[in-house]
Amino acid sequence: MGQSTYQSVVLAKRPTSLIVPGETFTMKEHEIVKAEDLKDGEVLVDTLYLSVDPAMRGWLNDTRSYVPPLKIGETMRGAVIAKVVVSKSSKFSAGDYVTCYTGWREQAVAKEKDLMPLEVPANGQLTDALGALGTTGLTAYFGIINIGKVKAGDFVVVSGAAGATGSVVCQIAKLKGAKVLGLVGSDDKVEWLKELGCDRALNYKDPNFPTQFKEATKDLIDVFFDNVGGEILELALSRAKAHSRFVMCGSISQYNSANPTGPKNISMIIVMRIRMEGFIVYDYANEFPAARKELAQWLSEGNLQRKETIIKGGLGAAEKALLALYEGLNTGKLLVEVKAVNASAGLRL
Repeated sequence: MGQSTYQSVVLAKRPTSLIVPGETFTMKEHEIVKAEDLKDGEVLVDTLYLSVDPAMRGWLNDTRSYVPPLKIGETMRGAVIAKVVVSKSSKFSAGDYVTCYTGWREQAVAKEKDLMPLEVPANGQLTDALGALGTTGLTAYFGIINIGKVKAGDFVVVSGAAGATGSVVCQIAKLKGAKVLGLVGSDDKVEWLKELGCDRALNYKDPNFPTQFKEATKDLIDVFFDNVGGEILELALSRAKAHSRFVMCGSISQYNSANPTGPKNISMIIVMRIRMEGFIVYDYANEFPAARKELAQWLSEGNLQRKETIIKGGLGAAEKALLALYEGLNTGKLLVEVKAVNASAGLRL
């Protein structure tokens, strides 16, 4: 790529099940925007990191959802950390770090109203803006507190517990005084959840998992935070306490399936009077500042730990990263490094 152009990743063909490398997405080249072409209130940003999230697969389907489907030829959506290169805004200057939703592109023009200044809290790091303090952390916060209504003494079970959202859910539940069981896909992730303070963690790939799960839930479930769906959801329904709360956050086991499976024991919702509720984190947008403040405080105090899986290789690695997410190859937040940056923890940028 020459200095006069930049690249983006666009949707080339809708997948029917798994994303097909080299077929689902394609790279597109654009001319770099000149400073004199910016309008008042606009800034030119370089993308540093892309957030890779489970919900992205749903955006590729031509179906009704909380956002319109991505169009063929449209740049893949997504949250990013970016650096201001040129500014025609009184609110931002060249060199400022920001978060925005400019998607999978190396460079973008954004309106000042669509940018959020990036601050790194004490004991924090730049990439927390897309993880613990980003939509994944906020999803965990509002899901377990507002929907799950977690309280001291609850028995909380979390599926996808080693992911960006699930790992934060586990820790918030512990901070609120709950007993936590995390469900993950490897023995290494089991060990990490124990380090986070989970009372117990199980590997759902273990041949004895159904028996282990039944034993681990002998006291029955008060709150189930679901990121996985499918067979795991079916198992959780079979162990639900009367009047339990099921927080329906995601269904990653089903996103790439041409024939998704649902739980066969849906009647448990009736007989156990379960309150099962789905949500989208943007439902709570007005409460984001207060939630971020509390999450940042927990980070600063050392009460909230996190891991990141950062895939390098620039924008061309984004498709690989999305595939890795659905294969469960990440621990914690999954990011793509588009352009390397050095930023000190604790520094306001």
